Amino acid sequence: MYREKEDFLQDWNLAVDGTVRVLEAMKDDKLQQSIEEGHNSLGWLGWHLATALAFFGGQIGLKVEAAGGPNDVPGCAADIVAAYKKSAENVKEEVEKLTDEQLVETVDSFGRQVPRGALLRSMIDHQTHHRGQMTVLLRQAGLKVPGVMGPTREDQM
Repeated sequence: MYREKEDFLQDWNLAVDGTVRVLEAMKDDKLQQSIEEGHNSLGWLGWHLATALAFFGGQIGLKVEAAGGPNDVPGCAADIVAAYKKSAENVKEEVEKLTDEQLVETVDSFGRQVPRGALLRSMIDHQTHHRGQMTVLLRQAGLKVPGVMGPTREDQM
């Protein structure tokens, strides 16, 4: 849980940088890559990261503009990257308006009271979870996996 705005913003900048690198590794012809038929595709996961920020923002009390509908996945990887970058910047701008005291205030989230700082942590964790799924799909698609939390196998060769 975040109790100080600057701690979140520092982590957010790193998380956004890593997510952008994963999103930028996608290629248009590989957006349908999934672990198996019926599972989330690479493109859907990327779009989910772009659109989920408005959902989390709403839970926290931030005004984050939705990138689009959750199932309106663009067919162009660059459009997903651009939408994510815009939403991520919007999150940063909105959090900068908060005070440290507001991070410990509770808000309603699915019928229970949760501190804003805990929801901010969940937003980063959610992003990291899906980013990890995407790295597996990138590798399965034959695309280069960027080193986000350290070097990848490709980086060590």
